[in-house]
Amino acid sequence: MDELRQITEHLLHFSPDALIVVDDSALIRFANETVMTLFGYAPDALIGRPVDTLIPERLRLHHGYHTADYLREPVNREIGARITELFARRADGTEFAAGIRLAPFRIEGKLFVAAAIRDSTERQRVNDELVAARKDADRANRAKSRFLATASHDLRQPLQAIRLLNAVMLKMVPQPEIRELLTQQGQGIESMTRLLNALLDISRLESGAIEPVSVEVSVGDVFEELQNEFGSLARMRDLDLQVGEAGVVLSTDRTLFYQLLQNLLANAVKYTDRGSVRLKCLDEPDGVTMSIEDSGIGIPDDKLERIFDEYYQGDAPGAKRPGVGLGLAIVKEVARLLGFSVKILSKVGVGTQVMLRIPSQYRVAATAKVGNVAAGARITSRHKTRLILVEDNDGVRVATELFLKLEGHETLSAPTLADAEVLLEHLQPGDLVIADYHLDDKSTGLDMLMRLRERRGYDVPGIVLSGDLPTVLRSVRAPIAACRFLSKPVDIRALVEAIDELSAASGN
Repeated sequence: MDELRQITEHLLHFSPDALIVVDDSALIRFANETVMTLFGYAPDALIGRPVDTLIPERLRLHHGYHTADYLREPVNREIGARITELFARRADGTEFAAGIRLAPFRIEGKLFVAAAIRDSTERQRVNDELVAARKDADRANRAKSRFLATASHDLRQPLQAIRLLNAVMLKMVPQPEIRELLTQQGQGIESMTRLLNALLDISRLESGAIEPVSVEVSVGDVFEELQNEFGSLARMRDLDLQVGEAGVVLSTDRTLFYQLLQNLLANAVKYTDRGSVRLKCLDEPDGVTMSIEDSGIGIPDDKLERIFDEYYQGDAPGAKRPGVGLGLAIVKEVARLLGFSVKILSKVGVGTQVMLRIPSQYRVAATAKVGNVAAGARITSRHKTRLILVEDNDGVRVATELFLKLEGHETLSAPTLADAEVLLEHLQPGDLVIADYHLDDKSTGLDMLMRLRERRGYDVPGIVLSGDLPTVLRSVRAPIAACRFLSKPVDIRALVEAIDELSAASGN
């Protein structure tokens, strides 16, 4: 017992923390040896002195209020440890950030409070550095988001002009050998476009610049769009694309959800040389599963863990595929944002199955929607429509106008909103407006179209082009009649089909 008592006394007097005991009058009744190291006071010099002796003068009034409150309801508590705002005063008048733990106890009914005090200056410094680093990171993310918004527009503009001029030259040049060169050039442009889109997508996701906006999404409608988008590509590769029926409605971000399935389906088609690609929707009690199955080359077991890494491509030797290995990295980030999970099963030479698991809380209701448009269904009508093009980039405007005229459309163009308003004064029934979304700091091409509709009293058909289409679509809260949104660099076939569709709907 004597040894235990001696150990206890040594721990009390030589604790790493300064220990003091204060009575219910806020007078110091005990101080250990560590007080000398931390405060510069001999322990005996503090006995009987008010605890305010150890508090900076500027804080004593507030400390008195807090002490009175604490003594009315004393409990074990810790103060000044996490985000230190508590300071103590040394004998020489200097201050330090303090972390304090309080423990009340009673002797013969009289209240005492034990306080363990340590210097938290280093903790405060680290905390300040973390706060500063967080602010720097937030500023960097905001700057990155601004850069990506600018890059999405500015980088796509010259690519858009090159793409259109390539299409124009293919229409104008009859020589087979030159057409072959132009075709190869077009393939290079498509590769550049895919790379740019993938790089900007993954950068936006990693920077946190994308905030999901949940709406009700008909999976059947999404499946139809995917079937239309990939139908012709599947036919070109002699693949059997099968898109199943889906009567499920989800609450999710439609743009991100479409992008997720789009990347998975694109990957399946890219890595399948023969056979089939199947997209199915399974509605189960505990959730919804989207399944993408292919009869492609498959993925070796030792590569399955890496396929979601950025810039990683799993492929057979000597069978390099187009792309840079960002498709599944984008899938992983988008699925995480939406609260979904992705699982991949694969066997080399047999094929791959990707299962997108959607928890039941994202399911809204079942619909009676059945049937999908046949794979690769296309609008074949060719309405020669008068077009009004509003594009502030000179190169893109000239290339677009030339292409549209070669398609047989009478085309008028304007570089600014002011110039566009002059043309729109002479708008005729059946005319169609094509506008860049980003026109100036005050108005967008969509704003211009909606104001025009208000003046004219009917839904003037319009096509809006944007280099940052996902962001634009998330800002559009409801479907807009007789309006199509296309991404820059615009797909030539998609532009022609949108013009034909809107022209046919307007009765032109």
